[in-house]
Formats: sequence, C-alpha cells, structure tokens
Amino acid sequence: MKLSTKGRYGLKAMLDLALHDSEGQVALKTIAERQGLSENYLEQLFAILKKAELVKSIRGAQGGYILSQTPDNITVGSVLRALEGSLAPTECVTDSSEPLYCSKSGKCVTKLVWEKIRDKVNEVVDSMTLADLLEDYRKANSGDEFFTYYI
Repeated sequence: MKLSTKGRYGLKAMLDLALHDSEGQVALKTIAERQGLSENYLEQLFAILKKAELVKSIRGAQGGYILSQTPDNITVGSVLRALEGSLAPTECVTDSSEPLYCSKSGKCVTKLVWEKIRDKVNEVVDSMTLADLLEDYRKANSGDEFFTYYI
C-alpha cells in the first residue's frame, strides 16, 4: 500500500489546522505557505474533507477552515479514508460491503496475508488522532523557539 499525495498532503494540512486551532479559521493560502503545498491542490483536498465533515468552511474576507471536531476526535484513519478511499492493500480485501468477485477467492492462499495487512493498517490509523500527532509534533519540536543565537 502506498499513499498518494492526497493522503500525505491532506494529513499535513489537517495537522496544521489542529496546530493553529486556537487561532480560529485558517486560510488555505496560509496553510499552503506554511507547509510548502499548492493552494490549488489544497482547495481540492479541502472540498473532500468538507464533504466528509472533517472540516468546516467559514465564508468571507476573513474566512478559512476550522476542524469540525476537536483534534482528539479526528482519527488519522478518517482523514486518510476520506482522501484515499479504502486503505486495503488489494481490491479483494477492501473495506467495501460489496465483495469483489474473484474466481480463485475460495482457494486463494495469499488473501489471508492481505486481510492481515489491511487489519493492521486500519488498527494503527484508527488508534491515532490528530491530538496524538500534535503531541508528537510538540515533543519533536520542543525547545526550537528557545534557541538563542549569538553573533
């Protein structure tokens, strides 16, 4: 399984929103500048995230986006699935309620491997929230603002 730029950039943008949650709505231009991403691409991603009810948009000159829930209620899995669809490694073990017909599915030895991979990936991304990522970010960047430069 390989995530596309949709999933990677979308998760970065959601983390940016969570990090600046106390500032109110954030313009996509601001997120794009901070994260080094295309504003046009973010517009496409945020349309998907809004449809999935993970973000809310605020209209107007001072408009932007906010998280629809607190960071501890938004899982990494919900963000990735909104942007990527199923996280299953193969089509024969997607999360879809409609089974994919495969003439060899009854005798497929590797299907068990794909199911285990799917289950572990889902377990990991569903157990992590934006709040967890915020905590990891803050630990990784603690002290950065306290560096003193001497000339």
